[in-house]
Amino acid sequence: MLSRLQSLPRDARDTLFLLAVIAWVLLPQVNELPLWCSALAGAVLLWRGWLAVKARPLPGKRWLLLLMVLTLAATWLTHRTLLGRDAGVTLLVVLLTLKTLELRARRDAFVVFFLGFFCMLSNFFYSQSLLTALSMLLGLLGLLTMLVNAHMPVGRPPLSQAAKTAGWMALLGTPIMLVLFLLFPRLAPLWGVPSDTPAGRSGLSSSMQVGTIASLALDESVALRIKFDGAPPRKQDMYFRGPVLASFDGREWRPSRLNTSARYGVTADLAVTGTPVSYEVTMEPTNRPWLFVMEAAAQSPALPSGFQGVMQPDLQWLANRPINDLLRYKAQSYPSFQHGPLQSAPGLQEFIDLPSGFNPRTKALANEIRNTPRLARAGTAALVEEVMNRLRTGGYSYTLEPGVYGQHSADEFWFDRKQGFCEHIASAFVILMRAMDVPARIVTGYQGGEFNTVDGFWVVRQSSAHAWAEVWEAGRGWVRVDPTSVVAPGRIGAFERLEAPQGAVARALRTFSPTLMTQLRLFWEATNNSWNQWVLNYTQGRQLNLLKNIGFESPSWEDLSYMLIAILVAAALLGAAWSWWDRSQHDPWVRLLMRARHRLDKAGIPSTPATSPRQLAQEVLARYGQQPGSAAQALADWLLRLEQQRYAAAPAGAGKAAPQLHALREEFSRLSWPA
Repeated sequence: MLSRLQSLPRDARDTLFLLAVIAWVLLPQVNELPLWCSALAGAVLLWRGWLAVKARPLPGKRWLLLLMVLTLAATWLTHRTLLGRDAGVTLLVVLLTLKTLELRARRDAFVVFFLGFFCMLSNFFYSQSLLTALSMLLGLLGLLTMLVNAHMPVGRPPLSQAAKTAGWMALLGTPIMLVLFLLFPRLAPLWGVPSDTPAGRSGLSSSMQVGTIASLALDESVALRIKFDGAPPRKQDMYFRGPVLASFDGREWRPSRLNTSARYGVTADLAVTGTPVSYEVTMEPTNRPWLFVMEAAAQSPALPSGFQGVMQPDLQWLANRPINDLLRYKAQSYPSFQHGPLQSAPGLQEFIDLPSGFNPRTKALANEIRNTPRLARAGTAALVEEVMNRLRTGGYSYTLEPGVYGQHSADEFWFDRKQGFCEHIASAFVILMRAMDVPARIVTGYQGGEFNTVDGFWVVRQSSAHAWAEVWEAGRGWVRVDPTSVVAPGRIGAFERLEAPQGAVARALRTFSPTLMTQLRLFWEATNNSWNQWVLNYTQGRQLNLLKNIGFESPSWEDLSYMLIAILVAAALLGAAWSWWDRSQHDPWVRLLMRARHRLDKAGIPSTPATSPRQLAQEVLARYGQQPGSAAQALADWLLRLEQQRYAAAPAGAGKAAPQLHALREEFSRLSWPA
């Protein structure tokens, strides 16, 4: 296969390599593109590769125009617009792939190259992870290789030669890239990743049907990264509060009717005691305005510029806009707290309401408990203990696969299945408490985390999603009750998670080394976290702090601009000075001859410093023949002209040697040197 590729004409070889680079650039976006667009792009690239290998003619303009009209119509039908991020990326991918079907001249190739650069950048609209950056770096080197190769029109230079030049170009541009990254002012709205109307991402939802959180237990993606200042809190205190659900229609739990609650005086009334826990949260994008903080935060988290936090009456913190990018904020929480009204209020009725016609056996169980003599006049605490004891001793179990629950989900849990995930348990618990006229609600969020010994961060995954309950008790307000803790104590205290069945490769690696997979994952996540902390979270505030460390008293974005301009000018002056010094210290003619000797030496034609260009030309012709117009003849002629430039008598007009040498230097890069 490799020999067949090497035997292809240069045009076919270069086209196949370019198509492979384009496919690599487009591959990370497959999940974000419409299905028809991904299928069209793959089909066009395969078709174009087949045409190149078989040396078939390219399709005419009418076919391309028809395809373009059809794809425009498909884009409009998919996105209902031709503008915006998603529609724009779809059109960009279509234009890039269709342009490969009219790849006839160098001008067309340059258009494809630069469309490829735009498509490469569009990957960061959807993900700015380290893996995406590394894959796009490889795509960048591929496009640069093709760009360099396009400037070598003579002969059949190997792609490895163009790749080497592209690598040096990227390496030399790295210092400039670092300076621009550190000092280019990050001014909103110019600095940021554009996005369309926020779409749902994996994670918690603003509503809950029984079974939805169980699906997250198999999702090992990171939701939060926590860095505690000092010793971390107790494991059983690591509850990160999210949406609070109070309205139940028999099938789905939804948030509380906040306007009604506020009108009847059901407010947060948060009172904290004890020593606070300080920490920093790095939160993955959710496209939701939720701010996850450990219970309970009395003050708003310290958010970046442009964000504001507001605490809701149900103690949930919300930002003033959705979190569409990685967000880092500092917060303080008090594990010991009390919240909610201490005396009964009309608004609490919302947390007792149950829909009629659902869970009749659970309601009967509530009446049975209430009619027990010792519980007839019992308070909330005694009723909670009675239900928790039932969970503890009734043969209930914690599982990811409890089966499909029907209309009467609480009845099935209490009397039939007796098994479920955290939301099955919490929902059944809250329904039973409400049936006993105890105000109760469901709180969703994350519980626990995993300590990464590599970087010292606590990693909270989507698999840590959890649902627990709160009941209202006179004189105490809302009290957290986690019924899962009595069904599966290890889930809360020891962070024991239910794991999905592993594949053959994972089982083999675990057999070979039980800790290898864990260590590899921790190392990768620590590396990715460093990328998040130092690259994605390098904000204008950190830029200004950098200037403060340099010596600026009160830096601004203007100071950043001046600093950037000064460094670029200084670098340009240093480059010019080095170029002048290099030219003054070395004979350019000798340097060009040394480059030619080096190329010929790699081809098996050795020489010494005493070997003249004419002798080298004779060696080339002796080995490769003297066919007129051949690459060997062109190389020999170039060597003879190089010798003539040095030793021939100067023409009447003095000062023409330098332009001739410059022309020879340019021709050097276009020659087809023997491999």
